[in-house]
Amino acid sequence: MDPIAAMWEELVVKATAKVDKNDFMHYLPNVRVPKVASPAEDPLAAIETFERLGPWDRTMLELEVENPKAGVVEGDQPPRKKVVLFSGNDYLNLSTHPAVRQASAKASLVYGMGPRSSSMVSGHTDYHRLLEQALGDLTKKEACLITPTGFSANTALLAALGNIASLTCAGRRPAKHEKIAISSDTLNHASIMTPSAWQSVTKRPMHNDMKHLDELLSNCPVQKKVVFTDSLFSMEGDFAPMLELVELRKKHGFLFIINDAHMTLVCGKNGGGIVEVYGIEDQIDICVGTLSKGVGCLGGIITCSKKWKKLIQGRGRPFIFTTTSPLPVIAAAYVALTVAQKESWRRQAIWSRVQEFVALTKYPATSPIIFLVVGTEQEALDRSKHMLESGFHVTAIRPPAVPANACRLRVTLNAAHTSEDIKRLVVALSQCIPSVKDATGQVAAKL
Repeated sequence: MDPIAAMWEELVVKATAKVDKNDFMHYLPNVRVPKVASPAEDPLAAIETFERLGPWDRTMLELEVENPKAGVVEGDQPPRKKVVLFSGNDYLNLSTHPAVRQASAKASLVYGMGPRSSSMVSGHTDYHRLLEQALGDLTKKEACLITPTGFSANTALLAALGNIASLTCAGRRPAKHEKIAISSDTLNHASIMTPSAWQSVTKRPMHNDMKHLDELLSNCPVQKKVVFTDSLFSMEGDFAPMLELVELRKKHGFLFIINDAHMTLVCGKNGGGIVEVYGIEDQIDICVGTLSKGVGCLGGIITCSKKWKKLIQGRGRPFIFTTTSPLPVIAAAYVALTVAQKESWRRQAIWSRVQEFVALTKYPATSPIIFLVVGTEQEALDRSKHMLESGFHVTAIRPPAVPANACRLRVTLNAAHTSEDIKRLVVALSQCIPSVKDATGQVAAKL
């Protein structure tokens, strides 16, 4: 263990000792659900995988939308229009995979929704522990904690982190230099930006500005420093400069936390996310992710050391006081994880679509999230309406997600989009986005 991680581990042990003086958590029983009557009922048995896309992959891609303002006769349904979805987060289309659906259905039939209580009471089953082990292995961390949502994963971690200063100050209020300084990129996810009354000092470095972050860290009198960043920014579509951040960690000795929500299973040879791409697992202290995007299910994850997990269990209020994820969702997520690792062609497919979009538009996209800034809220809504009329569901992003003068269209690509889908999307965009129109040239004439 490197010196930075060792220092924080020592602090976490001291804090946890105050939270759980009698080591109560050590005696919590492991809840196990009844064994299935036959192998045919086992939600995790016979996981079938495939070598190419199937019709199920477009189940949640080709949808119908209703116009709520359309004038209809009372009692009639509003008219519907078929559209191709370019606004979802199901990057690998695992939500409709036959094996994932089968796991969820079997678990529902055998166990219903599973124990309905918080994880710290009786909701945490052997299925939850199996999934946590698999996620820990994926990110090369010794422990994992599953939360009901990705939002609650970030807030539970921050709640526990913010408690360290007060728990290690022997019953007195921490002095300013004893608090924790958290540097959080200005464009981090809203769950990381949530205001709090925790014993911490928050710094807001400018987006991906390593010089500014270096200055903030150099001038910060607080010893216990933390840098928390999204790996892929959901409102910009760009990546954090991970290798530069690793070098700054070596220089300033901060606790390095990343929110890898959009890249879990989406990149890396085994789907291990951005840390696997760069081979920096040992430089990332805590990795937060989600089961709601690349995994195609629902929930949040925190992969970390066993000591950090215990502190979050003791002080992460959004985790402690929330009913645990339903067992069918957990079973489905475990199977989705298995499928994603075996069907690596899904990752190749989504990055191929990114490359095709770039080739057609010359737009400098580097991820499956593509933002086209158009200006005012009305301008974004008008262009989103045009895309809908053209047969594409592309969302207008407005305040409070972005500034009022920087509203935009948000295009998200996934593995089930075809090259033909991308070409037609670009033609529709070129009719309402000048920057795309200039670059597309004769794409429309080729269709």
